[in-house]
Amino acid sequence: MKGQTASAGFQIGVRRTFPISQEQAWDLLVSPEGLKLWLGDLSALELQVGQGYTTKEGISGELRVVKLFQQLRMTWQPRGWEKSSTLQIRIIPNPTNADKTTISFHQEKLKDVYTRECMKKYWEEAATRIMEKVKNRVAIIHSLRGRIKGGC
Repeated sequence: MKGQTASAGFQIGVRRTFPISQEQAWDLLVSPEGLKLWLGDLSALELQVGQGYTTKEGISGELRVVKLFQQLRMTWQPRGWEKSSTLQIRIIPNPTNADKTTISFHQEKLKDVYTRECMKKYWEEAATRIMEKVKNRVAIIHSLRGRIKGGC
């Protein structure tokens, strides 16, 4: 069946390329503002293996892998789910352009095909929210640069 493996059950992957550096992508994703875009309302996420978290929306889990600027791997369990899934986020730099980075969300151990489709939509919407935030930041930076060059 599509999206199902023998070892990880149902899974989904969503990735998007953003016009920012790998470091900027990481900083955005782990900031309180960025966490709201993909994880939920959480004042901070201490980046330590074994660190637990619970969002105001009821998503909870534990960090399993933390590789600075590169990867987060965690358990991910919304309120109402019987079992947790595994979520991996990778921040992949573009080898030819330091100002482009791919953010990849990969979630496995999903219950069934319905949950897979729901999570596909969730991660696509999260990627869209991140892109909107990035575009707004880039527009502000360009506006400020224009003002500085213009003398006002």
